[in-house]
Amino acid sequence: MRKIPITIVTGFLGVGKTTLVHNMLKNTNGKRIALLVNEFGEVGVDGDIIKSGCDDKECNIIELSNGCICCTVQEEFLPAMLELIERKEDIDHIVIETSGLAMPKPLVRAVNWPDLKPHITIDAVITVVDAVGIATGEFCDRQRVQAQRLADDSLDHETPIEELFLDQLSCADLVLVSKRDLVDEEKYTEIAAFVSEKVKANTKIIPIINGDISTTLLLGIEASAEDDLENRHSLHEHHHEHGHDHEHDDDIKTELLEFEETPNIKQLIKALTQMVNENEIYRIKGFVNIPNKPMRMILQGVGDRFDYYFDRPWEADEIRKTHLVVIGRNISLTTSATV
Repeated sequence: MRKIPITIVTGFLGVGKTTLVHNMLKNTNGKRIALLVNEFGEVGVDGDIIKSGCDDKECNIIELSNGCICCTVQEEFLPAMLELIERKEDIDHIVIETSGLAMPKPLVRAVNWPDLKPHITIDAVITVVDAVGIATGEFCDRQRVQAQRLADDSLDHETPIEELFLDQLSCADLVLVSKRDLVDEEKYTEIAAFVSEKVKANTKIIPIINGDISTTLLLGIEASAEDDLENRHSLHEHHHEHGHDHEHDDDIKTELLEFEETPNIKQLIKALTQMVNENEIYRIKGFVNIPNKPMRMILQGVGDRFDYYFDRPWEADEIRKTHLVVIGRNISLTTSATV
């Protein structure tokens, strides 16, 4: 029986997974691709962004909202996969974009479930890392952690976010280093060397800009990752196997910011930058309503770096408003609706 190949796209919050998947769906090379988007929190933004650039006749999108898949993979993943398997004659490839807080190995392991294994195989796990995030350490707030370690010798362990980052790398068949244009050659060489130490042997590392890479390089790797679990080390699973308490970071939450409109985008970004400086915020993303503009604006922020652009006209039956999802730890948000 023909098995449907699956590509898992993983990586921490804000590294560029959605941009990569968006480009994949615009350049399918004739393949009929089904997409599963797993977002952290109950309000989906990434799925909506992808849909805006996807011809519904060419791709199918299923959104899961359980955030961290690691210990709850069966709850939504299995029914979604069974649904796709029933339509396998109309699907050439499945792409799964995980939450930035999810570990990929449980998904790979799940493919071996009896109901799934005869029908699907993991073509590859693609891990996206942010060149700037690695260069500055912002992906896991290394400066704060290092300050704690200097003050307390007992803090001699990896942080949960560092552990997540390492698990995403150790499971990869291909690593894409995004935002290559934002670091110089010397820094990129250091980043590539750092990543190469964390991945399994023969894992390719490729720099990209704006998620731009040929779909031909991403699909058809044929790694059969579900048959290669032993070579994909997971700190998370190691903790469970040895009976250690596993710290799911329940302090990481999503908060919503909603305004009727945003007259001044630069004023909004100034307010959001202040918010980032006052809180431990990993990601800001959503839609902005600029008055007297027919187009919807997308805003995305990582650290104090923000990007915004118009993506499509507001639909006639769509409520126009500024709607931002903020992901962080122990965050307390205060900003004025006038922004």
